Amino acid sequence: MRFLPLIWSGLWRKPGRTILIFLQVAVAFALFGVLQGLKTGVEELIASARADILIVHSRLSSIADALPLGLIDQIRSVPGVKAVIPVELAGGIYQKPTERLILVAVRPDDNWQDAFTFHMSPQADAALRKTRAGALMTEDLAQKYGWKVGDRVPIKASTQQHSGSADWTFEIVGTFTDTDVAGGRQKLLINFTYFDEARASGTGNVNHFNVAVADPSLAAAVSDQIDQRSANSSHETLTESLRQLAQQQMQQIGDLNFLIRAVLGAVLVALLFATATMMMQSIRERTPELAVLKTVGFSSRTVFFLVLGEALVVCVAGALLGLALANVVFPLASNVVPGLAMPWIVVAIGAGAAVLVALISSALPAMRAARLQVVDALAGR
Repeated sequence: MRFLPLIWSGLWRKPGRTILIFLQVAVAFALFGVLQGLKTGVEELIASARADILIVHSRLSSIADALPLGLIDQIRSVPGVKAVIPVELAGGIYQKPTERLILVAVRPDDNWQDAFTFHMSPQADAALRKTRAGALMTEDLAQKYGWKVGDRVPIKASTQQHSGSADWTFEIVGTFTDTDVAGGRQKLLINFTYFDEARASGTGNVNHFNVAVADPSLAAAVSDQIDQRSANSSHETLTESLRQLAQQQMQQIGDLNFLIRAVLGAVLVALLFATATMMMQSIRERTPELAVLKTVGFSSRTVFFLVLGEALVVCVAGALLGLALANVVFPLASNVVPGLAMPWIVVAIGAGAAVLVALISSALPAMRAARLQVVDALAGR
């Protein structure tokens, strides 16, 4: 602690240069925090995705090709299947074209919630079962539009009714939450039976089936059996778990790990050169001052650690500011990947990386200062 005034005065010998390198460190570690936090957060989201919930959809297309509702008995007969729930998806608009949401039509049979990542109160579950045109809303929709239980909400859907109208009216009977963040938050949960009977086309077909597996360890075997039973038919299926779907969605983005490593590697290497250059320039300019320190009794080892201390102060302080900025900015990433959060391990890794950058970049200048010969330095040689 007694050497802090010397370290501080050494840093502020050239305030402009110190501030510039401080800002460079802060920006570099803000980028490090956001990118590394994104990588770690996405990996945790994928790891937390349920492997015991299966999605059975058409092998040709999970969106364009529907499956016949009659497959439900065939799927249910597979050993290990706990529940099979038909699911139909439709786009919806509330009041104006920019206000879009998703209509999720499900059939609330026995154990139906086991096949979903939905959570709701028993009262909301019972209300959905007994209300033919009932709907459950997410908290996001409730806050956005001010809806409350009992409201009748008009929705213009992508699916027409038998009358030719695309206008549907649903009665809000409760709320629900969905822990599957990949599915989005703007959802209305409605009754499949009502929706299927009222729509003008596609009756008796579904977008996919949600399947709950009694034993998660049997998920892969159950998936294979479901697909084998529909092989070589006019409606071949492809069964995937929620975790597999989450992994596929990330693969569509590209090699996220390679991209992040490449960017961070380039940034940290550039930072190393910038910090090392600053320290070397500082040592050259302060050669007479360092010689005086040695003259009055400072050992080579002490001078070595004084130079290291200057680099550590700049790098660690800049890194902490950058990581704090990343922690503030990072919630914006949840608009792209809902539910994303920066793990504290990223902050710890960032602080460790800052120390490493400081030590590597200042090692050579510090050794040069430690080996300085007093006579040569004072003579200007």
